[in-house]
Amino acid sequence: MPQPSIAVSFRAVSRHYGAVRAVDEVSFDILDGEFFAMLGPSGSGKTTCLRLIAGFEQPTAGLVAIHGRDMAGVPPYDRDVNTVFQDYALFPHMSVRENVAYGLMIRKVPAAERAKRAEEMLAMVKLADFGARKPSQLSGGQRQRVALARALVNRPSVLLLDEPLGALDLKLREQMQVELKAIQRQVGITFIYVTHDQGEALSMSDRVAVFNQGRIEQIAAPAELYEKPRTEFVAGFVGISNLLQGEAARAATGAARACSIRPEKIHLAPAGAAAPGSAMRVEGEVESLLYLGANTRFDIRLPGGGYLAVVQQNRDAHYAPEQGSKVTLWWDARHLMTFGG
Repeated sequence: MPQPSIAVSFRAVSRHYGAVRAVDEVSFDILDGEFFAMLGPSGSGKTTCLRLIAGFEQPTAGLVAIHGRDMAGVPPYDRDVNTVFQDYALFPHMSVRENVAYGLMIRKVPAAERAKRAEEMLAMVKLADFGARKPSQLSGGQRQRVALARALVNRPSVLLLDEPLGALDLKLREQMQVELKAIQRQVGITFIYVTHDQGEALSMSDRVAVFNQGRIEQIAAPAELYEKPRTEFVAGFVGISNLLQGEAARAATGAARACSIRPEKIHLAPAGAAAPGSAMRVEGEVESLLYLGANTRFDIRLPGGGYLAVVQQNRDAHYAPEQGSKVTLWWDARHLMTFGG
């Protein structure tokens, strides 16, 4: 199998604003045709990296390349990328069709070709019958699709998406996650997606880069990122995780090393119950519980201090302790993640 080519490359890239290191010596590659997410809290550097790729910012140090071409001094309009923003940035006085075709008009594409490609894009984003409407006549999800069609109509090799689903409600956001991934597969170009929502990153991406304080903590496929986080930050930021240190870690595992266990990996049983021979086991007390529909979350106080959260599916036949109950917790040792020396 031939190796895929590199769409975007960062080599020791930094971006400083005075004493603030927004991006601090970051290096990574993004492959052609990859759905790559940059995930992290506000101020972690992910959006600055996106702006460096787009050309809205220039690095203080290091090299940013797109398909092997050094982007130093290259203006945004001369880069083979397009950007979809959270606020869509549609022209309110133009029709949907005119919005989609605008970039082609700027590039002086003939009118017939503009119309043909705009209609193709509208059909792809399921808005074939909406071309004559104005953006104000569309729902938030429809406007997001128009912005996507407008960005794709120029056939860029890389599409940058800056939290494009942030303004949508939960149900529509989940629907658009499925549609965005389907569109990316259909057009086959590189999508670089910035988000602070780990659910979005895990559900759509081929790989995820987790940013923290201007640096990358880990780059991995979603399953590896969730199951094998390399740092305490990744374990805590990606999904829900129990992070234990000091005496709390010693009470749960017998050692004081910082460790983590996912709530759904922990089994609940009545106090004093036996556990499988290879399992790690600890006693505790149900401090609180939270019914979440499909699941219930239990917060278990440990005798050595600290708490473990346990998430359990609500099935007909399962052990469901009440608040204040003494319980036994156990888990397979391979699910325990340890950090540090």
